[in-house]
Amino acid sequence: MRGNPGQRKLHDEPQPEQLPDVPEPPTFITGYAADEWWITATELHRLGLLTKVDVPALACYCHAFGQWRMASESLARMQSNDPLMNGMIIKTKYGDAAVNPLVSIVRKHAGDVVRFAAEFGLTPAARSHISAGSQAANSQSKFAGLIAG
Repeated sequence: MRGNPGQRKLHDEPQPEQLPDVPEPPTFITGYAADEWWITATELHRLGLLTKVDVPALACYCHAFGQWRMASESLARMQSNDPLMNGMIIKTKYGDAAVNPLVSIVRKHAGDVVRFAAEFGLTPAARSHISAGSQAANSQSKFAGLIAG
């Protein structure tokens, strides 16, 4: 409640090492995932938000993005052949209608992309939480002048 009465210097929290350049993607990041790596990693690096310890999480984001895009394009190709159901329903080998497995694949990878993107502040909601947190820390409480120090 009394803050830092001895006015001693507080220890800085440890910070991960900033990277001097945008790192190369891991070898398993290829295709659409590699394209996304270069777009996102370059911007995160420019903002000073990409450190050594962020590389594995960024790789997961890019991999999920690549899988989502491939599945989405496959579903889109099926939609052009099926204008009524947009490829969402397929016939089983017995002639019954069933949900196209690509629908759940697209949905799963889209969820992964959004979840990983939020970790890096790549969604509007994630950015609003970041700015709201810093704004709250900088604003003075309406009760600040009530307690005499």
